[in-house]
Amino acid sequence: MKFRTVCIAMFCVMVTISGLLQAQTHYPTGVEGIKGPSLPPPGVYIRDYNYLYFADKLKIEDGPPNFDLFAYVQVPRLIWITPLKILGGYYGMDIIVPFAYQDLDMSGFSGSDFSLADVFIEPITLSWHGQQYDASFGYGLWAPTGDFKIVNNLPADPVAPGKGFWAQMLTAGVTYYPDKAKTWSLAALNRYEFNHERDGGMTPGQYWTLEWGVGKSLTPTVEIGATGYFQVQTTSASEPGAKDHVAAIGPEITLVCPKLGLSTSIRYLREAGAYNRTEGNVVNVTFTRRF
Repeated sequence: MKFRTVCIAMFCVMVTISGLLQAQTHYPTGVEGIKGPSLPPPGVYIRDYNYLYFADKLKIEDGPPNFDLFAYVQVPRLIWITPLKILGGYYGMDIIVPFAYQDLDMSGFSGSDFSLADVFIEPITLSWHGQQYDASFGYGLWAPTGDFKIVNNLPADPVAPGKGFWAQMLTAGVTYYPDKAKTWSLAALNRYEFNHERDGGMTPGQYWTLEWGVGKSLTPTVEIGATGYFQVQTTSASEPGAKDHVAAIGPEITLVCPKLGLSTSIRYLREAGAYNRTEGNVVNVTFTRRF
């Protein structure tokens, strides 16, 4: 019975794209916050996500009595927004190449890993900038580039950063500015993942992620606000199992240095209401620079 419990725990804490032992979704919740749907104007940008996740709870039935997870993900993202317009929006593309470190201690297992995780390629992004709104749309693919191995239909190494399957992701969101000076912002960013068959034969369920943000610009270079997310498994996997979900909320501050062309966002989010997955804390520091 104890061996079965450990196997279930290992299966439920498989890694995401960022190396987090959460659910069978690539997208790491909490990487975008205030004005998340707003893409920059035409140009070439480097965006660097520094994503940390801490969890000491695994919300599954008969979960391990001892559970402690720490993950740090270094996620460089190259963004190119072109001057070309399609359907009135600027056409762009981007690529993410993440490197993940994670350390896990739970009943029956203790280990850590640092290596390349699954790469994300987004060949299509469209962005619109109206007088009182920004909007964006994107289509991308997660490629199974990270280490992953199946033994007896279970992950052989629960801290390996790969997911073991391809996935397609649609993105759509809007940032609305209620006042003419655009000092206030209300944002909602949706992502939907269509997961393909994983190595070993199982096909994970599909996922919907909603990230939101409410911001207030105190000065041209300082913005504060609240952010949060809700992620839910919308369809069942090919193998029987309960669908998972989680929500989170927390503060954010964004600082801009015009002389360096650098923007820095810092946010903290506390998860709650998790089911069939981990429940923890997210700290994300994001640097964006135009070249």
